[in-house]
Amino acid sequence: MADKEILGILVPTNEHLDHVIGVARAAKKAGKELVIFLTHEGVLMSQDPKYQELADIGPEDMTLCNVRWEELGLKGKPIPAGMGEKGLATQSRHVALIDKCDRYMVL
Repeated sequence: MADKEILGILVPTNEHLDHVIGVARAAKKAGKELVIFLTHEGVLMSQDPKYQELADIGPEDMTLCNVRWEELGLKGKPIPAGMGEKGLATQSRHVALIDKCDRYMVL
């Protein structure tokens, strides 16, 4: 049996949280593994009350750019829901996520 396909999503803006949630739900419903990386202004999605819906979908790996987290003055805040201790990561981690994905999209 083949491994599950992995869909990666890069989120560089804070404008389309509903769309990200919709794509994530569809991917999980289709049996895909899901990895999400929030960067640039997309890091702010983690502070939106609706973000919990995305975390509840259960991406296998959800991380955000630590550098941008700090630049936006969020250092010291709790790690967002759905992210483990490795949830705050570098762009190097982002590249590693891309490498393991079968498909990768930017929203």
